[in-house]
Amino acid sequence: MFTAFNQAFRTPDLRKKLLFTLGVIVVYRAGTHIPIPGVDYRAVQQCVTQASGSQGLFGLVNLFSGGALLQITVFALGILPYITASIILQLLTVVIPRLEALKKEGQAGTAKITQYTRYLTVALAVLQGTGLVATARSGALFSGCSLAGQIVPDRSVFTTVVMVLTMTAGTALVMWLGELITDRGVGNGMSILMFISVAATAPSALWAIKKQGTLAGGWIEFGVVILIALAMVGLVVFVEQAQRRIPVQYAKRMIGRRAYGGTTTYIPVKLNQAGVIPVIFASSLLYIPSLVAQFSSGESAWKTWVTRNLVQGDHPVYISLYFLLTVFFAFFYVGISFNAEEVADNMKRYGGFVPGIRAGRPTAEYLGYVLNRITWPGALYLGVIALVPTLALVGFGASQNFPFGGTSILIIVGVGLETVRQIEGQLQQRNYEGFLR
Repeated sequence: MFTAFNQAFRTPDLRKKLLFTLGVIVVYRAGTHIPIPGVDYRAVQQCVTQASGSQGLFGLVNLFSGGALLQITVFALGILPYITASIILQLLTVVIPRLEALKKEGQAGTAKITQYTRYLTVALAVLQGTGLVATARSGALFSGCSLAGQIVPDRSVFTTVVMVLTMTAGTALVMWLGELITDRGVGNGMSILMFISVAATAPSALWAIKKQGTLAGGWIEFGVVILIALAMVGLVVFVEQAQRRIPVQYAKRMIGRRAYGGTTTYIPVKLNQAGVIPVIFASSLLYIPSLVAQFSSGESAWKTWVTRNLVQGDHPVYISLYFLLTVFFAFFYVGISFNAEEVADNMKRYGGFVPGIRAGRPTAEYLGYVLNRITWPGALYLGVIALVPTLALVGFGASQNFPFGGTSILIIVGVGLETVRQIEGQLQQRNYEGFLR
């Protein structure tokens, strides 16, 4: 990896792309420290210090914002509205025929879907910004802080609208910065910003574990967490690169005097075909009952049950539901993202077939069979990785923002591997042996 970056900086055009990407990252990180109008910054800082480790309800959003959510800054919502909008559009593509037709139109249809994603991102940013302002005004954002009710001193309608519009504009700017990286930088811009947001919270969370430790001044706990992180990175890299290669042969066709086809290739089916999306879905779904119970007034049986079983991350009910939901969403997402019948039809159209399997419906059934079998270990792997922060709660007394939790490791390793692959691919295009060599 370091060799690839070293060679990239020696190449003038790649060096410009890397420096441009680093410049956008600096602008993004600067925006995560600029407070929005109408917020008492000193009260926020004091509440962040007092209520450290008790914001598990907002941990996922705070993770994707690089810690900007609890600071209530311009980029408080971060990249999460765009991620949510992209997932919604991807799910709707299977349900709505118009979106499915746009997807099949190629580049023009993809551009239209991207435009819809931008509109939906802005709408979700308005909705989430309003919810964040209401949460901050009610004092529920920092439940363990004595100054939680003083975070937003001015509660007028004008101030509320300005705060929501500022966070919405910040989300639109983050989306634009990500697209700039994709067009003029290196790698996928949205993935890079998500990588930076997740990695930015790791050092402070690691140091917090060291300060909370009791063995040798906390260095024993610190070292154990580092060893666990290295083991998890190795496991995630191994699993993320694992794939089942289904061989495909193309029959030879004579067109005029030339012969076409006759090649052998394969369909790569990854062990973790769904990526980090099932973990995000499961986390978000488990946060909804806690959020509703937190804002509901009075005492009822369902609110008591939710508070007792779903608020604490180390409760057996929470652990079981989290694991089962992760496995379920892994199968659900793979089922809608990989269309075995469409792949089989495309293979049949171009004269391809799996050796020993008839083209058409038998090929689709075979692909579905292989996909179901390979999804089981991938889903179980995601469920185990997702439980690492919960086990950290029990073992180290850490917060739910464990620096090397399942979501963090999957994002960091996945984006890092993809970025290095793109850099190596561009280096191979620029360093080739000439025809006369």
